[in-house]
Amino acid sequence: MAHVIAVAGKGGVGKTTLCGMLIQYLCEQGKGPVLAVDADANSNLNEVLGVKVDTTLGDVREEIAQAEMAAKSPIPAGMSKADYAEVRFEDALIEDDDFDLLVMGRTQGKGCYCYVNGLLQAQLAKYQNNYPYFVVDNEAGMEHISRGVLPSMQTAILVSDCSRRGIQAVGRIARLIEECNMHPSTVGLIVNRAPKGELNPGVLEEIENQGLNLLGVVPQNDAVYEYDCEGRPTASLPEDNPVKQALRKIVDNLNL
Repeated sequence: MAHVIAVAGKGGVGKTTLCGMLIQYLCEQGKGPVLAVDADANSNLNEVLGVKVDTTLGDVREEIAQAEMAAKSPIPAGMSKADYAEVRFEDALIEDDDFDLLVMGRTQGKGCYCYVNGLLQAQLAKYQNNYPYFVVDNEAGMEHISRGVLPSMQTAILVSDCSRRGIQAVGRIARLIEECNMHPSTVGLIVNRAPKGELNPGVLEEIENQGLNLLGVVPQNDAVYEYDCEGRPTASLPEDNPVKQALRKIVDNLNL
């Protein structure tokens, strides 16, 4: 069974960048193949990893949900909706050398998607037997976990910037994890984009107020900004980049 690592935090804190570097590092350590799941409605994990996405699970989900309403169904005659869904879900699996990527895609349109979400849940459960690790880039609300779409969660990495609002946001996510009874073995905080890699007393106070386990601090770095502006995958930053070095130290301490 795969070890599921969920990465979450409020928007704009750099969680997707760190998520991509985490996937890369696991692969470099020989812990692949990794299944990367982009569960953020504003999907861009593929850009961090440097891969192209043609079909998302959201595209397939909407296609199947609307198939019965169409004048001409895309489902071939003699094929069940479940069999067609499985074929199309496999089309959405992007394969790389050391990792595969599934992109959840846009949010649901009108109509009931319960049946299709159930198919997606079954598909992810099937994939769980094929990979030692899932790494999931979540929305702040962690909708796909709270709805039970993901099969389990062993490690929750909460990412915040150096603001009290960011720390408070991940504090709410930590409480949501408890309410969902996921029982991960590790729930911890990474503070990203810290000037000189240091936290001021106010941020440290808020971390304590929220009862969060601080896994480590990642420094602010101009190279990450420059790569993003140039459209270059940030996972390809040089090995001596301080962001990469800080994240890898944190991952090593997690003993994944």
